Amino acid sequence: MKIELINPNQAETLINELDVYQSKLYPPDSCHLDSIETLQSENVYFYGAIENNEVVAIGSVKLFSDYGELKRIYVPPAQRGKGLAQSIIKKLEALLISKKIVLVKLETGPYSKDAIGLYKKLGYTIYSKFGAYKEDPLSTFMEKKLAAN
Repeated sequence: MKIELINPNQAETLINELDVYQSKLYPPDSCHLDSIETLQSENVYFYGAIENNEVVAIGSVKLFSDYGELKRIYVPPAQRGKGLAQSIIKKLEALLISKKIVLVKLETGPYSKDAIGLYKKLGYTIYSKFGAYKEDPLSTFMEKKLAAN
């Protein structure tokens, strides 16, 4: 298993699967799902966990001047329990540190209990809204200060 920078087009199936999953949990106004086009922007780094030449999990980070935002962290049910999300997040955090960005933020939702649990385990804390997000009872905002090596 390796985690490497990929083109989001290589993970279209997983991106669509995540869209369907999120749309069952949250109404459209509370789903903040970046499109494949957005994920191909210059300030976005998109990674995939690759096994037998197949993308089995994904995650990305959007870079801003003073923080990075985790987006599209997704491990399909059949691949869970292998530490893939944690490995992808660690890779994204290392990328941020290499770019001299030591603050990482994310938006998830209160029904995504497993994701929130993982983020807390990795040192993320619940924080206030950021960027262009609006206050929403179906948004949970989290952040973590990274230790520069």
